[in-house]
Amino acid sequence: MDQIWHALVEGAPFSFINMAILAFALAIVADRFYYITKNYRINSAEFMGSIRKYVQAGNVDRAIKSCDAGPYPLLQVVKAGLTQINKGEEAIIASMDEKLNEVLPALEKRTPALWTLANLATLIGLLGTIKGLIAAFASVGRPGLDASQKSEMLSAGISEAMWNTFFGLLIAVICMFFHLILNGMTKRSKAELEHSATRLENLLTLKPKG
Repeated sequence: MDQIWHALVEGAPFSFINMAILAFALAIVADRFYYITKNYRINSAEFMGSIRKYVQAGNVDRAIKSCDAGPYPLLQVVKAGLTQINKGEEAIIASMDEKLNEVLPALEKRTPALWTLANLATLIGLLGTIKGLIAAFASVGRPGLDASQKSEMLSAGISEAMWNTFFGLLIAVICMFFHLILNGMTKRSKAELEHSATRLENLLTLKPKG
């Protein structure tokens, strides 16, 4: 910890700005992991299989009641379609589309910000690098200093530059890494939700023709 603190002090102030960006990014990561694992943990194939059985058996009320097991997006979309079963195909599709448009933004929000934070961390690290290099080169030509003082100031400036580069790139890598993971989880959850909605739509709208 002492070494990390020493590195942060040497890279100040931009190193501390990047630490704030890292804290914000990790808060987003924790929030997204919690939201997705909490709200999209239902086995969509198994649930849709049970809904199909209820609908084909004519027990639509039981199918609707099974959607009250929790405030999960999948259950909300399915319930939106089931409650319109007696109002025709257009009402079913419109109700499910409306519910999808309502729940999908909550799934997709904040994750794209991680990529922006990665770029921001890199640029802030670059600013710290340039500041350190300016200080290092300025010390070489500063009059009234002996060789040891110039060497010490040059070393401090280069250290500031390198630590800012390190922190900027490290935080950018962390943000990009979690962005890839969360983006994959988001796309998978969205695809399952839309696929389930399509399955229910086909089940409800094609049932009379069968």
